[in-house]
Amino acid sequence: MKAYGGKLAIGIIIISLILSGCGQTGTQEVSKAPENVSGFYMIDSFGREVFVPDNVENIACLYSFAGYAVCLLGRGDGLVAVPDGLQRDVMLMEIVPQVAKAAVPRKSGKINIEELLRQDPDIVIIRGDTARDEKEVEQLDKAGLNYIVVEYTNIEEQQRAISIIGEAIGRKEEAEAFNRYYNDVIQRVSEVVNTIPEDRRVRMYHAENQALRTTHSSTLPADWSRAAGVVNVSVGEELNLVNNDYYASLEQVLLWNPEVIIANENTAMKYILGNPQWSGIEAVQKGRVYQLPHGISRWGHPGSVETPLAILWTAKTVYPELFGHIDMEKEVEYFYREFFGYQLSPEMVQQVLSGEGLRKPKGEV
Repeated sequence: MKAYGGKLAIGIIIISLILSGCGQTGTQEVSKAPENVSGFYMIDSFGREVFVPDNVENIACLYSFAGYAVCLLGRGDGLVAVPDGLQRDVMLMEIVPQVAKAAVPRKSGKINIEELLRQDPDIVIIRGDTARDEKEVEQLDKAGLNYIVVEYTNIEEQQRAISIIGEAIGRKEEAEAFNRYYNDVIQRVSEVVNTIPEDRRVRMYHAENQALRTTHSSTLPADWSRAAGVVNVSVGEELNLVNNDYYASLEQVLLWNPEVIIANENTAMKYILGNPQWSGIEAVQKGRVYQLPHGISRWGHPGSVETPLAILWTAKTVYPELFGHIDMEKEVEYFYREFFGYQLSPEMVQQVLSGEGLRKPKGEV
């Protein structure tokens, strides 16, 4: 393990609390700087003042959003630990080979602290469920790891999360550039969808990974679908919370009778199209069931950094007559070249937009 002045290297745990109702407010303790280490203090989402060393080399991401964000901001080569989900994303591993080499010290919701410490991280990024687990926090504290809290449930907070991570890993300018693009997309879309009367907006159902797993009003997809100009039918409705995910019943979906259905996973889309219980829904009858694209991650997923692309794609897919001026092929090519330094071939652009073949099934990692 690296030592600074004879003490353990300070780790920073960036906690992404994506789920609703998990935020905290108010100022908490100030983390102490180790002796003989140059660095700076920054403020996290909980208002905590946390010391960050100047030279961050090894980055451990135990939550997918953080791993994608680190790669987005150009520090993927420093990843020493990642969630196993990142190792299922084919294009991400091609762009950032280090992802495939990184350790996976968090499995089944628990951190293997010994495995984590063996990676000698300068920064550790974890998610909110770990922060709520007293035993997990206790072992992290005993290991001498300080932590930064980052939470988001909407677009503004996700942009703030990008900024906090960028500041922690020395990529503030890159974070600012990404957020400028993010806001530019929102502006371009809003200029069009703001002309659509509320009672003429398309009713859309979003299947997140599974057919009945869907969008709660307190989650990021509720905000980005609003930015895309659609009425997300599950937002504001009573849903079942199971292991931090929200589910509708089939009866609810039938009553909502959405005009459009989008799905994050090909398996969910195929299930919806092939199940006779869904056949009476307007979106199925009119052939308006679509799979969201997949780049380094699943567009529109709560943990994805490709949210601006999801907004643009959804608006164009739902309102093709209003967004004929948007060339998604060019937009996709620009995005990955600009933010990941990766030039997609025309064939790869089409594969990204199809959403197929870019995420390995569970068990194949």
